[in-house]
Amino acid sequence: MTKFRIHTVESAPEKSKALLEDSLKAYGMIPGLHAVLAESPGLLKAYQELHELFVNTSFNNDELTVVWQTINVEHECHYCVPAHTAIAKMMQVDDAITDALRNGTPVPNEKLQALHVFTLSVVRKRGAVTEEELEAFFAAGYEQRHVLEVILGLSQKVISNYVNRVAATPVDKGFQKYAWEKK
Repeated sequence: MTKFRIHTVESAPEKSKALLEDSLKAYGMIPGLHAVLAESPGLLKAYQELHELFVNTSFNNDELTVVWQTINVEHECHYCVPAHTAIAKMMQVDDAITDALRNGTPVPNEKLQALHVFTLSVVRKRGAVTEEELEAFFAAGYEQRHVLEVILGLSQKVISNYVNRVAATPVDKGFQKYAWEKK
């Protein structure tokens, strides 16, 4: 299989160096995903900007986690599921939420379960959700804004999930204890 380069600040293309330095400052390390994305400065920048935009939506930490992990699990991303398990722990998301998402069981909160179901529909139907699905989402307490924010989260996850699958990005040491495989 073709090996994708895992860049350091020194080996990265010039336009990616500052972006990797930002990752290093933010995380104390360069996540493997960022190291792979660095080969394409535009893609690394897009991913980082989408990440910032998504974490600054109206979703709380539990909701961010539901959107991220729903998509990660659906895309079977060997890298992002463990990474977002660790991130959820840092964000103080209840382990019961993370475990349900990782294991494909119902989320132990009706509103979060509605977000999970809606996010899955958006992914599986490539946005062609039904009026009934929208109404169920709204009945759970979400608004049109949240529909659009799910799509923003999906945009971020398509980049990371697809790149990790294509590049077989190695799971970072700090995330390895949360390794995951689809059951």
